Amino acid sequence: MSKATVRKYFGTDGIRGRVGEYPITPDFVMKLGWAAGRVLARGCGKAKPKVLIGKDTRVSGYMFESALEAGLSAAGVDIHLLGPMPTPGIAYLTRTFHAQAGIVISASHNAFDDNGIKFFSGAGTKLLDSVEYEIEQELEKPFECVTSRELGKAHRVVDAAGRYIEFCKSTVASGIDLSGLKLVVDCAHGATYHIAPDVFEELGAEVIAIGNQPDGFNINERVGATSPEQLQAAVREHGAHVGIALDGDGDRLIMVDQSGRVADGDELTYVIACHRQWLGKLGGTIVGTQMSNLGLELALRQQGFDFRRAAVGDRYILEMLTANGWTVGGESSGHIICLDLTSTGDGIISALQVLEAMVQTGRPLQDLVAGMTKFPQKLVNVKLRERVDVTSLAPVQAAVADVEGRLDGQGRVLLRPSGTEPLIRVMVEGRDAQQVDELAHFIADAVQRAIAAPADRAA
Repeated sequence: MSKATVRKYFGTDGIRGRVGEYPITPDFVMKLGWAAGRVLARGCGKAKPKVLIGKDTRVSGYMFESALEAGLSAAGVDIHLLGPMPTPGIAYLTRTFHAQAGIVISASHNAFDDNGIKFFSGAGTKLLDSVEYEIEQELEKPFECVTSRELGKAHRVVDAAGRYIEFCKSTVASGIDLSGLKLVVDCAHGATYHIAPDVFEELGAEVIAIGNQPDGFNINERVGATSPEQLQAAVREHGAHVGIALDGDGDRLIMVDQSGRVADGDELTYVIACHRQWLGKLGGTIVGTQMSNLGLELALRQQGFDFRRAAVGDRYILEMLTANGWTVGGESSGHIICLDLTSTGDGIISALQVLEAMVQTGRPLQDLVAGMTKFPQKLVNVKLRERVDVTSLAPVQAAVADVEGRLDGQGRVLLRPSGTEPLIRVMVEGRDAQQVDELAHFIADAVQRAIAAPADRAA
């Protein structure tokens, strides 16, 4: 990103923070809607822009939905309100409504007292950095309302959930029948609560739904993709074939096999890639991130696949896939993108691809992931007094070189700064869990000593 487009508010996935603390306040969000509306109106000629707004189940979503509605209307933009809707569902409906943009009110896997705003373009993809920069430029200008004749109108979309359910079902091969499969589906008390169970049931599965009773405050609370313990227990209790865990806004997927073992995003990406290869439908290189497990890379290469790593974040996976015409990528956290099916990461659609593999091969999930062996991975966070490039410090470089020598090509070292707080994340992977733990702390100790001794810093 050039210095001319450095953004003040937008991060890699919109604007997010604690509700009531700037900028996650009603007045800021209203002006954000107004600023976005003004930018979107520039490319519409005489036509009135149209924007979709959806949200997850947080209680603050009502407040921010109203604030965005007011700001967009003041900018002369028509608004279509979707109500509770998964993030990927909003991306899909933005495309099918031929809207100029879709807006998601969600803080994804965070607790209820956080919230955030993120945007999709008319194509259902993340906004370009340059467009986010334009919106931020408008935020610096005085608020001006269009005339009463030019105000935007608001409409409620009553069949939004049904439209998205049908789209999800259309992404599996014709004739796929999930009859005979018992599934436990954990909706994280989030935006998929009224959608995900119906998708799987309408395809024939027997569904036990949990995490499907949102009250505005319990989103992601000990449920969902970030807390799969209840799902594991439910799979064992009900004798289910598989468990499906989504996060609060429905773009992450974690699954559980019939023994209760968790399969993360790396393992599910492996299953989807292998099945597509089996079908002769794999579109090019598989994309992971810097944090993708080394076991994924080795397993894919053993199957004859190429593998590339993007920066951490599904945004960067999508950018790499799009730039190269590839179709499959994923993060260990459960963001999995099947770009030939939809324009963004989608937990329900990714789960359907895994279930399709199970049905068509006749193999359970534990067999499908057996070709990938995860390497032990240890992550240690080191707090910094100030932001500094620790990788340029001579003692840190020496420690990393020492560890890489001891791993002898059978592991990885990654030092990654946090994008939101003064932390350096030290990650070590290798074949031996005890060694990995020791080596990660060895580098973390070297980082702490180096930042405490400025005289040792290398230029």
